[in-house]
Amino acid sequence: MTIKLRGDVVDNDTAAFYNWFGMDSISPAAVSDALEDAGGGDVDVSISSYGGDVFAASDIYTELKSYAGKVNVTVTGIAASAASVITMAGDNVSMSPTAQLMIHNASSAVQGDTRVMNHEAGVLDNINKSIAAAYVAKTGMAKADLLDLMNQETWLTADQAKDYGFADKVLFDDDSADTLQAVASASSIPARSAVAKFRNLLAAEKPANKAAAKPAATEPTRSNVLQQKLDILRGAK
Repeated sequence: MTIKLRGDVVDNDTAAFYNWFGMDSISPAAVSDALEDAGGGDVDVSISSYGGDVFAASDIYTELKSYAGKVNVTVTGIAASAASVITMAGDNVSMSPTAQLMIHNASSAVQGDTRVMNHEAGVLDNINKSIAAAYVAKTGMAKADLLDLMNQETWLTADQAKDYGFADKVLFDDDSADTLQAVASASSIPARSAVAKFRNLLAAEKPANKAAAKPAATEPTRSNVLQQKLDILRGAK
């Protein structure tokens, strides 16, 4: 099942406001309902959001981390601020090569005297530490280092996010010539690489012009042909 998360991260009441105006939003209730519909099966979460309410993001992060099935998260555009926290809930996190991930400190707007301001500063410091906990769990980095990256408002490419450990994979990144071949069978089937070599072997043996085909100066022996076939099945280069 695929769950698409788009728009601002908001609480459930604010989500009703967004829905009334036909605006995209990401809310704890919407994610909870989607996970309930998934029924414990694996889910693919596609996310692109600039962030929003940090506590709503915490609710969603907790829902995804507590889910019985496997959670695969893909960042298609941007996972910024609170949306980056949600992203960290993925058992596997993939990013489009054109996507970005951004982490920074929490912010708020308050009014009052110095006591109020100092109190709010302490609240924000603690929120930053809570946010960093999600990053620590995913990356394994030291919390102090992550808080420093948050202080700098760090924007990361897909490759940089992977290097830091925020992402596990960059989409369409061909690290090897072989592609994933998922199999559900009681018996073995040839690997795609072996099939490709077999097709190349047939193409090489086919005369360019059947009418003008002439016997080769030296015909391949039966043992050589068998060896070629064995090499193909073994995946030999």
